[in-house]
Amino acid sequence: MRILISTFGTRGDVQPYVALGLALRALGHDVTVSTGQGFDDMIAAYGLTPAPATIDYRSLLQTPEAQAALTTFSGKIKAFTAFRGHIRQQLDDMWRIAQEVAPDAIVYHPKAYASEHIAEKLGIIAVPTALQPVFVPTQEFPCVLLPFHDLGPKANRMSHQLLNWVTTKAQRPMLRKWRHERLGLSGDGSRALFEGYDPRGRTVPRLHGYSRHLVPKPKDWSEREHITGYWALPPDESWQPPENLAQFLREGAPPVYIGFGSMPAQNARALTLIVLNTLHQTGQRAVLATGWGGLETIAASPAIHVLDAAPHSWLFPRSSAVVHHGGAGTTHEALLWGRPSLVCPVGADQPFWGWRVAGAGVGPEPIPQSRLTRAALAEALVALKDPAMIARAGETAGAMREEGGAAEAAHLINAFIAPQ
Repeated sequence: MRILISTFGTRGDVQPYVALGLALRALGHDVTVSTGQGFDDMIAAYGLTPAPATIDYRSLLQTPEAQAALTTFSGKIKAFTAFRGHIRQQLDDMWRIAQEVAPDAIVYHPKAYASEHIAEKLGIIAVPTALQPVFVPTQEFPCVLLPFHDLGPKANRMSHQLLNWVTTKAQRPMLRKWRHERLGLSGDGSRALFEGYDPRGRTVPRLHGYSRHLVPKPKDWSEREHITGYWALPPDESWQPPENLAQFLREGAPPVYIGFGSMPAQNARALTLIVLNTLHQTGQRAVLATGWGGLETIAASPAIHVLDAAPHSWLFPRSSAVVHHGGAGTTHEALLWGRPSLVCPVGADQPFWGWRVAGAGVGPEPIPQSRLTRAALAEALVALKDPAMIARAGETAGAMREEGGAAEAAHLINAFIAPQ
């Protein structure tokens, strides 16, 4: 069958879906992955077909509106208004791509929420998926996009319901108009957010691509929800490090990895100085990854190697610990390789993962980037060397590798969409 995977965001929102596509291809499906600009090479390298939309999330993340959206709820609402033109273009791109691919089923990320409407138009199945526990209310923890650790059972559930209500209210007017103009569908498409679609009226399974060892399945979730484990790509055995990186790793003890991925810092220079001064103070060897602007590019030194990026599956096993922003992907990649982590979140779901890491005993308490100091970072770097924490990270890695991950998710999708 032809399966269209639709996902939007940073690399952490795309790479797991490439892993899922690879698992679906192994079951005999023809898989196309549609996302924003900048990921075609990665998708094609794994034998999947890229179908790029015009949106460029890297550029959008540099804007003040996107920065505000990461840190405040009101910023998220303002960003939705500011980016209405981009969102409308994304909807149009999704419909164009769906017409070109003519899929038998769609698998989609929450940011590709128009997928269920497109599936309705095409008369095919749309399977909702997520990399964080969003849009399914529970009393066990609050909405992961809100900056709260625990509000109590009733308020926790209400926080999820609030997100669903606000998101639906913000999206519905545009979706209603778009459904009428582009899809020729009547009605406002008022099905519940993250509902999926099945032309036969069956309840569609919802797949959650993260580890149950970080987020156990809430007791108040139904059998419809499937926590499969993280969707990890197999290591790229052909990747070879630059000689200067290989030499740096040969010349000393495993370094700590410090990088903030796709999150541009509000003040990259100040953050870089804090990191450098702390490393000099503690004498710690480190690899610094500048990513999409989280850290400034600086001159290397005998104890510090600077790079843009390197495959986590290659570099993390050669590191002693990982300091990162707390994206779902980086959080799971670090733990899959048995490395303790310090999470320095900016916003969105990152504080949630930071507390989950600490709660699992595989890292110290998260330190928001806005409150990161030399003293706090130095203390955390010491904590990351704790033998008990290192041992716990190794145990967690072993448990996570036993989860089905992308293969389990692919089998669940296959079982639901297979002709009856």
